[in-house]
Formats: sequence, structure tokens, C-alpha cells
Amino acid sequence: MRVFVYGTLREGEANAYLLKEAVKLGDECLASGYLLYDLGAYPAAVAFQGEAQLHGEVYQINNEILHSLDWLEEYPVEYDRVEIMTSYGVAWVYLYNRSVAGLPVIGGGDWCQHTSMTKVS
Repeated sequence: MRVFVYGTLREGEANAYLLKEAVKLGDECLASGYLLYDLGAYPAAVAFQGEAQLHGEVYQINNEILHSLDWLEEYPVEYDRVEIMTSYGVAWVYLYNRSVAGLPVIGGGDWCQHTSMTKVS
């Protein structure tokens, strides 16, 4: 199975160690359907009717890794796990279950770029 990750699970980010046994298939940019919000220590993607890019990576994972990701994402309470289509085939993605009212949108939909810019500021 595959997973699309867009935040702290990406290469070089705080939780990337959870994917150390996974096979990275490649980078991916979803052209529409999702908005990315800044929750402070991590991002939240939510479904969105419109064009807004979401940048991430796609990995081939096993059940053990999926279980670890479910634990990290507090599935199904904080995040829901849904299937999406990527250029690598169907993949799981974790979408935020709570309200994003008043939270800042991450323009461009790229958590890594956003955090590198905030570290410089």
C-alpha cells in the first residue's frame, strides 16, 4: 500500500523516522482539492473545492508502518485516513478532522518550504 505525506513525515522533518523502513516512490504535487493549514508544530490538510496545490511525498508502506502512522495522526480522532489518486497509484492521506476556522493557510501548500521560510524570518 502507499501513503501520501505532506508535513512532518516528509524527508528531513521531525517524524520522517517513522518512514525509515518505507520505500520512497517520489515527490508528488496534488493540483487541487486540498488546503494546507498551519497548526504550529505541524500542518493540517483539509478537503477543498477549488484549485490549491498540496506538496508531499509518496511512500510504499506495510501494515506495521500504517499502524505507526495511525498512532501519530491520532486516527480517527484528529485525522481521518482517506484514499486519493496519485501519479503512483492510490494512496492513503491523512486529512484533518477538526475545525480550521481562524488558522493560517499555508500559501502554495508546501509545509517544508513554509517552515524553511519561517526559520529564516
